[in-house]
Amino acid sequence: MARRPRRERRPDPQPLRGTGSLRRLTGTPLEVYFEILPLPPGSQACALVTVMPAALARRRQEDQALVRALFAQRRVGMAIHDTEIRIVRVNITHDVPAWEESARAGITPRVPLELVMVPRDAQAVKEQLRRVADTGEPLIDWEHSARLLDSPQRERVISVSAFRLQDENGALMGVAAVFTDVTEQHVAQRRLSLLYTASQRLGRSLDTVRNCEELAGVLVPGFADLAAVDLTDEVVSGDEPGDFVSGRSLLRRVATVPDDGWPGEIYGTGDTFPLRELESEKLREGRVLVVADLAWLRARLASDEQRSRLVLPGRAASMMVVPLRARGLVLGALVLWRTAERAAFDPGDAELAQEVASRAALSVDNARRYTREHRTVETLQRSLLPEPVTEVSAAEAAGTYVPAGTAAGIGGSWFDVIPLSSARVAFVVGDVPGHGLAATATMGRLRTAVQTLADLDLAPEELLARLDDLALRLSEAADPAAGSGIQGASCVYCVYDPVTGCCTVAGAGRPPPVFARPGEGSAEYVPLRPGQPLGVDGLPSEQYEVRLPPGSVLAFCTDELVKQAGGSTSDGMERLRVKVGAAAAAYAAPSEIARVVLGDLLTGEPPANDVALLVARVRSLPEGSSVAWEFPADPAVVARTRDLVLGQLAQWGLEELSFSTELIASELVTNSIRYAGGPVGLRLIKDETLICEVSDPSQTQPHLRRARPTDEGGRGLFLIAQLAHRWGSRYTQTGKTIWTEQLLHGAEA
Repeated sequence: MARRPRRERRPDPQPLRGTGSLRRLTGTPLEVYFEILPLPPGSQACALVTVMPAALARRRQEDQALVRALFAQRRVGMAIHDTEIRIVRVNITHDVPAWEESARAGITPRVPLELVMVPRDAQAVKEQLRRVADTGEPLIDWEHSARLLDSPQRERVISVSAFRLQDENGALMGVAAVFTDVTEQHVAQRRLSLLYTASQRLGRSLDTVRNCEELAGVLVPGFADLAAVDLTDEVVSGDEPGDFVSGRSLLRRVATVPDDGWPGEIYGTGDTFPLRELESEKLREGRVLVVADLAWLRARLASDEQRSRLVLPGRAASMMVVPLRARGLVLGALVLWRTAERAAFDPGDAELAQEVASRAALSVDNARRYTREHRTVETLQRSLLPEPVTEVSAAEAAGTYVPAGTAAGIGGSWFDVIPLSSARVAFVVGDVPGHGLAATATMGRLRTAVQTLADLDLAPEELLARLDDLALRLSEAADPAAGSGIQGASCVYCVYDPVTGCCTVAGAGRPPPVFARPGEGSAEYVPLRPGQPLGVDGLPSEQYEVRLPPGSVLAFCTDELVKQAGGSTSDGMERLRVKVGAAAAAYAAPSEIARVVLGDLLTGEPPANDVALLVARVRSLPEGSSVAWEFPADPAVVARTRDLVLGQLAQWGLEELSFSTELIASELVTNSIRYAGGPVGLRLIKDETLICEVSDPSQTQPHLRRARPTDEGGRGLFLIAQLAHRWGSRYTQTGKTIWTEQLLHGAEA
C-alpha cells in the first residue's frame, strides 16, 4: 500500500512588533508601539493590528517584566493571596507542597496558610495580611516566626512586606506579599541582644539568690519558656562548693521563672534533691545536655517519680541543662525548657546558653565569696562582743548588734558592760572608722584596751584621756593602706554606783546617752558636751555626773541608729529620746525596750553601717547593804574599827567572815594612818560578795612585795591577798581607795 506523505505542521504565525510615528489631526507626531498578528487562513481579515502610545507600552512591558522576575527568582519569596488570605500563586513552591502537587495535576489551588505553617505562626501572619486587605495600609518588614508544618522543630523567621491588590474599579482582589528568610540574622540579633541584656543585669547584686533570679529572668521568655537555677547547698550558704561527688551532691532550687505559673509537678523554689551519678558526672565535666524531644525521656522515666519531678514539666517539649562553672568548680546547673509552640533546643542554642551561664556563674561565685566574707566578718564581730543580756547587782543590761546589709558596711561598732569594784558597773558603746575585717580587728583591740583601763578603776574622763593617747600611738604605727588605725574612733564611757546612785559619763565623738527616770514617761539626754573623736586633737574629754533613782533607764547607741531614724541627726536623736521615754514608762525589760526602739527606728532595708544599742535599767543595793565610817589618823582608832566591823557582820549574819574581815580592815586602816594620814574612811558593802573599802588622802598606790625574814613589816598586803578573793585600789578625787572582795561561801547571800 502506498503511504501518503505526512503534511508538515506549519508554525504558528509570529507577531510583528515595532515602533513608528503617527500624525495627529493637529499635525503633531505621536510615537506609538504596534503589534501585527497574522490571522489563520480562512479568516475574514488577514491580520490583527494593535497600536498604543510608546510610553504606555513601555510601562506595560516593565510591569510584566517585573512580575516575571519576581516569580522567576528563588531568593525572595513572592505570594499572592485571595480575599480569604489563601495562597493562589507563589514562586517558591517547595515551601508549599500542597500548591506544588495541585499545580502538577493542572489545578490552580487556593492553599490556606494553615497547610503551610504551624497553626500559631499561620494565625499571626493571617492577622497581618487581613489588616492589609481591610485597611489598605501596607505592611513593611514585619518579622515573625513562620515554621513550616512539615518541620515544626526547625526555627524559621521571615520578614514580610505586603500590599493590597485592586482591580480597575478599585475592588479588592487580594494581597501580595514579599517575604525573605531572616532566620540567621534574627538568631544573630537575638544572640547579641541576649548577651547585652545579660551583661547589663548579671553581676549587679552581691546576693547569690538574686543573681540566680536575674539569670532565669534574662532567659525567659525571650529564649525559653521555663527556667530554673539549682545550686549546691554549700554555694547557697557561702562555702566552697567542693567536688561534685556522685550520689552525695545535694542541690537546692533557688530560682524559678515564671514564679506565678510554675508547674506544680516538678520541684519548685526552695526544694532540695540529690543528683544521680549520670547527672553529676555530666555537670562536673561541664557538658551541656540537650534533649530536643522529651517524649522518649517521659517514657523512660515513667516509673521514676523523683527524676520526673526534676526535669519533666507537663507542658515542656524540649529541655537543656547547662552547668554553672566558675574558677574550675561546679556551682550548680541552669535548667531550661521550651513548649511545643517553640522550636526545640539545638546546638546553637546550647552554645548561647552556655555563654550566658558562664557569665552568670562568675556573678554567683562572686556573690558566694562575698557571702562568706560577710558571714566571717559578722561572726568575728559578734564573737568580740559580750553576751546580749548582762545582769549584775547594779543593773540589768541588754545589748543589740545589728550588722550592716553588706560586708562593706560591717565595721567596728561595739558595746560592753564591765563590772567594777565596789558593786559598780561601767557601760561602754563605741565605734571605730572603716569597715570589714580590719575595722573589726581594730574594734577588738580598742575594746580590750577599754577593759584593761577599766580594771584600773579610772574616772571616765581619765580613761578616755588614756584611750586617746593610745589611739594616737597606734595610728602613728599603723599602715595607712591597711585601714587598721584607731584615729577617729568614738566612745562613751559611763560608770554607775548602785550605793550612791551616781552616774558619771564622759564621751569622745559620740552622742550622750539618753536617760529616763521611772514613772516620768519622758526621757532626756545627759547634758554632756562630747569631746573630739579619739586620736584627733588630744584635748581632754569632760565628764558629767547625774543622780539616777533605782529603775531609771539608760540608752546608748551608735551614730548610724540616729541617722536611720530621721532625715538629720537632730531629728533622729529626738525620735530616739521620745521612743526610749515611752518604752521606759511601761517598765519593760531592757531587751524589750531595745526591740521596740530598733523596730521603730530601723525600717526598710538593712542599715548601711552596723548599729549597736545598749539599754540598761539601773538598780540600787537593798537598804542596809552598806555602812561607812570615818576616822582620824590616830592608831587608837584601829581597835574601834575592829569592833565596828564585827558588829556589822553580826547584823548581816556573816560571823564566819569575822576573822578575815577584822584582819583586813585593821591592816588597811593601820597602813592608811601610818603612811597617808587622815581622815581615813571605812566602808563595808554586802552584795554578791563582801566588800571592804578603806580610803585615805594619799595618791600613792600600794603594791604587793615579798618581805625578807628580818623585816618587821611589809606582810600586810600579802596577808590580805591570801584572805581576799580579789583586791585592788583606785584613785579618787581626794586620794585613793583600797578595796577587797570576799566570797560569802555558805553565809546568807
